[in-house]
Amino acid sequence: MAAQGTQKESKSPKPITGEFVRTAPAFRDWITADGSSGFKSEAGRYHLYVSLACPWAHRTLIVRKLKGLEQAITYDVVDWFMGKNGWSFTDQKNGCTLDTINGCSRLREVYYKANPDYDGRITVPVLWDKQKKTIVNNESSEIIRMLNSEFNAFCATDEQQKLDFYPEHLRTNIDGVNEWIYPMINNGVYRSGFARTQEAYDVAVRELFQGLDRVEDTLSKSRYLTGNELTEADVRLFTTLVRFDKVYVGHFKCNKKQIVDYPNIWGYLRDLYQFRGIADTVNFEHITKHYMMSHESINPTRIVSIGPDIDFTTPHGRESMSKI
Repeated sequence: MAAQGTQKESKSPKPITGEFVRTAPAFRDWITADGSSGFKSEAGRYHLYVSLACPWAHRTLIVRKLKGLEQAITYDVVDWFMGKNGWSFTDQKNGCTLDTINGCSRLREVYYKANPDYDGRITVPVLWDKQKKTIVNNESSEIIRMLNSEFNAFCATDEQQKLDFYPEHLRTNIDGVNEWIYPMINNGVYRSGFARTQEAYDVAVRELFQGLDRVEDTLSKSRYLTGNELTEADVRLFTTLVRFDKVYVGHFKCNKKQIVDYPNIWGYLRDLYQFRGIADTVNFEHITKHYMMSHESINPTRIVSIGPDIDFTTPHGRESMSKI
């Protein structure tokens, strides 16, 4: 396991001209059950700032839901439209909220409350400490591990308390899968969509579909990415896959194939969507409107496309894979 507070997403190879490069998160403190880190897990103390459109923030809502932490950890949802001044708060759009903790009008103000001299990117998710009035962490991969292991005392049921999405016996496999899925797929769609040269796009989109082909092969042999147990690797991949055909195919020019063209991935995606309330965390209105209306450089008309129509609720048939 990566040292607490130091885990980071895998990086892509050395950038080429015109390639999209993601900035590393700035807040990397850790919440622990015993409080040894300086941030003790307590019900009602911590708050998430999220976007329902953002795949990174979506990860945290899924783990919060699966672990039964809805009563222990509150959250606010930013406006799906991100303009020149970044994420903002509103209660005038379906599914969006005001900032119920700090009363800020924009997310950048929350960052400045944590650090008045902050000059980095303003991103979601944000894990806020109501007691110390500061940001604990804004790295989604670390937040989901905290929610998975450090808040077990506050899970709604005994069953949810026992759920472990980063179990000891699978950690090497999970880390290995995350190592290539992040640069090739999770960040690969962004590297394709925000590429500023043909060369950068060609490299990124080629790696993206090589990654999807690899996932398709993996899922032909097991129900989930590391076997027959749902893990954080599946949660991390799901938030990209569920957006793929709706947004990334057209908006980010990831149109070599759709997810529905991959028999194993398509069944797997429906399997996860139908798993214990995960569907409740998916908001396609926020997803499609955010990407297509916020990215003016990609879609200057800000016209939101009508489709495609996709039914994530049809039987997936993946149950039999658990017997292999």
